[in-house]
Amino acid sequence: MAYKILIADDEAEIRELLRLYLEKDGYEVFEAADGIEALALLKQEKIDLAVLDIMMPGPDGYRVLHNIRENSNIPVILLSAKSSDSDKILGLDLGADDYITKPFVPLEAVARVHSALRRFYDLGSGKCRKPETEFLETKTLKLDLKGCLLYRMGEKITLTSVEFRIMKLFMENPGKVFTKQQLFEQGWGEAYMLSDNNVMVCISKLRAKLDCGEKEYIRTIRSLGYRLEDEED
Repeated sequence: MAYKILIADDEAEIRELLRLYLEKDGYEVFEAADGIEALALLKQEKIDLAVLDIMMPGPDGYRVLHNIRENSNIPVILLSAKSSDSDKILGLDLGADDYITKPFVPLEAVARVHSALRRFYDLGSGKCRKPETEFLETKTLKLDLKGCLLYRMGEKITLTSVEFRIMKLFMENPGKVFTKQQLFEQGWGEAYMLSDNNVMVCISKLRAKLDCGEKEYIRTIRSLGYRLEDEED
């Protein structure tokens, strides 16, 4: 069955260009010219990945992304003429999996779609392959490997696909220190770039979701990396 891709952008030329390249590779493509159409399609169809223009009319890409993350952890790629680091960090902080700056090369955009789908589905964070064990547990955390959900003392915490893979690595190895390179390659499934700050943004987002009171779940180990601290006494 072909993956279903949503392209939401108010520029018809961009939608048609991406549709042409994606359909050539066997994807089923749905188009939306604004945020209202995008949200309607997300309710009507079982979308596997969304490409969202940040500046489209109606609910913009950020708002549509926020709506998606309230209900799903499917891969989301933001598309925008905004190229500043702050815009990219905001998009990633809201739960985007990737960010493409306009103008772009169509083949690069399609490659990013391929990569996001492979990370999410083939590497086990989307339509999870049946694991040998259904859960990973530490003292107060429980990761549902089949449902791809995290619980802290019974409270459900929604994760993006990247956050799920990083938490899976942490919870398989509580107390072990992981470098930024190891976390990036686990989370994004790509070679690490020294100037990449995606790991810092992701860790910050995870801390905001996990930490409560004085307890710090993910500790920074200076000059080394990060580790999960939630072991049994």
